[in-house]
Amino acid sequence: MNAPLYEYGLFGENVSLIIAVIVGFFFGLFLERGGLGNPHKLTGVFYLRDFAVPKAMFSAIIVAATGLYMLGDLKLLDISKIWIVPTFFWPQIAGGFLFGLGYLVAGYCPGTAVAGLGSGRIDAFVTILGMIAGSLLFAVIYPALEFFYTSSSMGTATLPGILGVNHWVVITLVLIMAGVMFYAIQRFEGKTGRGSRQKVKSEEFQYR
Repeated sequence: MNAPLYEYGLFGENVSLIIAVIVGFFFGLFLERGGLGNPHKLTGVFYLRDFAVPKAMFSAIIVAATGLYMLGDLKLLDISKIWIVPTFFWPQIAGGFLFGLGYLVAGYCPGTAVAGLGSGRIDAFVTILGMIAGSLLFAVIYPALEFFYTSSSMGTATLPGILGVNHWVVITLVLIMAGVMFYAIQRFEGKTGRGSRQKVKSEEFQYR
């Protein structure tokens, strides 16, 4: 999160860890205050009851991508110093499926589970225990899965690189997708009246 500044040598490893803790604290605070530490709100999109998660995710993607590449084009940020997770296509497809399944069943992702735990939710605590158990199980069976885990390597892959287009083309497409999605959600909530009802329910759940 603070990797570019660290790579520039503006501070050392100890300060980097302190900044990570501070940023993590505010990230968790904003998640909880936005209601995203609440499993009812997080899984609402699967039941077409609450669309806060896709709204928040698309907003974050748009703001981050636009900001990063704008700073890069202005030569205020060296994009090459930002570490990108290497792509292993099929293992990450499988991992994404398992992550989504766990998200649907538990009602949390790792970050929101910690935020939920901070607000005293027992189900968040159980979810974290499950993540720890799953991580330990994966470590035990990793030798048998290593052949698959390291298969279909694509290196550091990005959509602009794969498509062979300028990054602003991809960002524009994402903006259009987000606009269509937000419009469709607004129309759906307007027809069903879910927007106003869900706001009341979310405020009720948030403080339970």
